[in-house]
Amino acid sequence: MFSFLPSRLGLRDLIEKLKTLPEQGQYRKFFKILGRREKKAFFIFLVLGLVSSAFLTVNFYFKHTEVRAAAGGEFTEGMIGQPRFINPIFAPANDIDRDLTELIFSGLMKYSVDGQIQPDLAKGYQVSQNGQTWEINLKENLVFQDGSPLTSDDVIFTIKTIQNPDYKSPLRPSWLGIETERVSDLTVRFKLKNVYPGFLESLTLKIIPKKTWEEITAENFPLAIFNLKPVGSGPYRVARIIQEKDQSGRIKLLTLEINPRYHAELPKIKEITFAFFSEEKDLIEAAQNREIQALVLSAPEKQLFFENRGFVIHHFDLPRYFAVFFNQKNALVLAEKNVRLALNYAVNKKEIIDQVLGNSGVAVDSPILPDLFSFEEPQTTYRFSPNKARDLLEKAGFKLNPQTNVWEKTVEKKLSFEFKSTLSKNSQGAEVKELQKCLARDPGIYPDGEITGVFGPKTREAIIKFQEKYRADILTPAGLISGNGETGPLTRQKLNKICFGPNQQTLALKFSLVTVDDPVLLKAAEILKKQWAEIGAKVEIRSFSFSQLNSDFLKPREYDALLFGEVLGQVPDLFPFWHSLQKKDPGLNLALYENKEADKLLEEARQTNDEGVRKEKLEKFQEILLADAPAVFLYRPDFAYLTSPEIRGIKAGLIADPSQRFEDIQNWYLITKRVWK
Repeated sequence: MFSFLPSRLGLRDLIEKLKTLPEQGQYRKFFKILGRREKKAFFIFLVLGLVSSAFLTVNFYFKHTEVRAAAGGEFTEGMIGQPRFINPIFAPANDIDRDLTELIFSGLMKYSVDGQIQPDLAKGYQVSQNGQTWEINLKENLVFQDGSPLTSDDVIFTIKTIQNPDYKSPLRPSWLGIETERVSDLTVRFKLKNVYPGFLESLTLKIIPKKTWEEITAENFPLAIFNLKPVGSGPYRVARIIQEKDQSGRIKLLTLEINPRYHAELPKIKEITFAFFSEEKDLIEAAQNREIQALVLSAPEKQLFFENRGFVIHHFDLPRYFAVFFNQKNALVLAEKNVRLALNYAVNKKEIIDQVLGNSGVAVDSPILPDLFSFEEPQTTYRFSPNKARDLLEKAGFKLNPQTNVWEKTVEKKLSFEFKSTLSKNSQGAEVKELQKCLARDPGIYPDGEITGVFGPKTREAIIKFQEKYRADILTPAGLISGNGETGPLTRQKLNKICFGPNQQTLALKFSLVTVDDPVLLKAAEILKKQWAEIGAKVEIRSFSFSQLNSDFLKPREYDALLFGEVLGQVPDLFPFWHSLQKKDPGLNLALYENKEADKLLEEARQTNDEGVRKEKLEKFQEILLADAPAVFLYRPDFAYLTSPEIRGIKAGLIADPSQRFEDIQNWYLITKRVWK
């Protein structure tokens, strides 16, 4: 049967011989009765049997076990900039501070991985008084990282600190008018002036320890060491900080370790180190050298570069959008509705998204982001149509200047002051003062130049001289031989022209576009400039650092048009962005939009807890806003987070802020193990 067995001995004979072996203690003699080929056959069968047994054992093990995340390991994330305030009171102003605060502190509520708001420090809550009273019950035995208890006193202290204007917290506008009341160590009550559906999201605010901060004055709050050595109650705590040895003292590395006192499931990754860089090129070099295993890059081509080198891109949805906001108060040409409509039709969003975002964003037609929040898509949309844009400009009375290739039209000029009354002897008031100021510019007409606000003989005499000087425009058309010393219609017309300039001006389709000095936004701005130039609009791009943009342009609203982004929460509240009461800083109505019907809908949407009613109000608001065209809505970019493939367990979904990529940090892992099912 097998060629390697001797011909005189078959398998049956071999088996018979085996039966004759001693039963006890003499198995060592087994091989003495076998020939060379028989021994070879035996070992082959033995090896095959062992291999089969091993295979069956391994197969059984793998069938009845599974790979699970194990505790341990560490990774480094690179960031551009420096931590300043790892403190929930100030953190919203800085990306790095928000990221670190997310890992070190906890809030009453938190976001789940699927974007829902759920209890964190809170055990539960009750809502009464039609949504104006919220009572929050804390979990028992909560402690901060230093072991001190976390109670309702810490919650109230955190909120009162934010509400106090002396501390200058960027969160203050969100907490104005909300009363806090201590019910017990574990219960705190909030009283709202009005119903606010987004209040649950406000409760994701991270809590600071009263014991640590209560003796620190508002003046010293930003200077306290606890801003860089924070005491929180989150999943991680600061383990060590390494600073540069030069005079700058800038932080080079900051390492977080697991907080053993954390009240929920402990994370699996033992340590997370953050490395800080001054420039993006240094960050990219560190990633290429595998010195860091996670980073954020805004430019799609740079993201693709690292994806092609083994990094994984996690695309998170963010409730934010970018748009061009028109300031109709600053730029007269943008006050023309047909101009705003034309600029909307002239924008090719697909070109912008393809060239600026690659595959990392979608076009946006409305500020309520219907695709994210399950609203109805707007009926009013502006699909790319340069011809329609030109038709609208012609309809508005503009003509294309062949020399400049820019649309222009003649319009009535709004004068800084205008004489409207017939002034005569004994008239008094501000209009008389302006009249005297105007007449005094010509010593030949009003040599005394007295500014009294009273129309006396000298003023009357000056008016007569004025009328006679401009006889052809005043006296002759009226059929008068001499001046009468009163500011009749023809006299006023001439005064307005002489004193305040011509009442007509040429309005050209020119304006400046202001934005942040950011490569992605600048690229988008250049494409917009090109697209608008193709229909006859001239645009000047001006870019600034965010701090300068904020202080010199955003706060005073000093811009013609602004390319900027706005971030909504998980519960969309359009009130801060579009209500007319929010036109001035710290409001976020960047288009200075004003519409009474829109205001009413925003108010009604904010004052109901009925999601169906709120949805209906916001959809109606959407149509009114888009018809007025106070902005050009452009795109909604993804938030791209790049990591080494060794970092696993990251679940990308909808997050309200980039820092919330760490919301499910307890599910991230670097090490695995097999366990029985």
